[in-house]
Amino acid sequence: MFQKTGFFILVAGLLMVSLGCKNYSKTLKSGNNELKYETGIDLYEKGDFNRALQFFDILRAVYRGTERGEKLTYYTANSYFQMKDYQIAAYYYKQYNQMYSRGTHAEECGFLSAYCNFLDSPRYSLDQNSTHLALRELQGFIDQYPRSDRVEEATRLMDELRAKLELKDFKVAMLYYKMESYQAAITSFEGLLDDYPDTDNKEEVLFHITKAYYLYAENSIYSKRMERYEKTLESYNNLKYLYPESEYLSKVDKIYDEVKEIVSN
Repeated sequence: MFQKTGFFILVAGLLMVSLGCKNYSKTLKSGNNELKYETGIDLYEKGDFNRALQFFDILRAVYRGTERGEKLTYYTANSYFQMKDYQIAAYYYKQYNQMYSRGTHAEECGFLSAYCNFLDSPRYSLDQNSTHLALRELQGFIDQYPRSDRVEEATRLMDELRAKLELKDFKVAMLYYKMESYQAAITSFEGLLDDYPDTDNKEEVLFHITKAYYLYAENSIYSKRMERYEKTLESYNNLKYLYPESEYLSKVDKIYDEVKEIVSN
């Protein structure tokens, strides 16, 4: 008895879904924009974002530049955001900010456009184009809304993105070092210090620069060695000056003594 009841409930539910789909399809194909608008908004408010977008995509051009067009653009961006399609969400948030710059949600959309790019930023080992884009977008938001309550959050997100780029640069430099490509390692480490002068890895970077210059000199032709030995001493002195108690000094003290003697003779 209960099995039959359950079966009938299931069938009834499937029929209702089928009828509902047919009704939505019929509404989409109709020329009644008012009904389409109400149906799309209703679907959005029920959390059926994928189906709501079918109506929004038709209606945005119809109501472009109007109060309804503003709402549809905002809801379109929110729908893609809820569906975790951050690239497209960013596009529509930015479109809202540009088209309805005095709209109720202009500042919010300016931030969310940048935030979507932040969410789309991959782990440090992958291509970082979206990370650079997110940094530009976040800085653009700060420039556009310098007094916004969201500036602090935007700044925090930028710091997080820069830390990711810094980590990538450090890993690349270390890879060159381990591959014994010392010239490339030195260039990468020194570039990292130029780009991130306040890096927490400065002590370790200076240590590796010192060792890399020494090993680079050791593997150079005779005419190039002296210049690179002198760079070794310079790097060692930088490390010792900035971190006089560094544990890394004991690892390069012998190198320093050896190189100092070579340069002195």
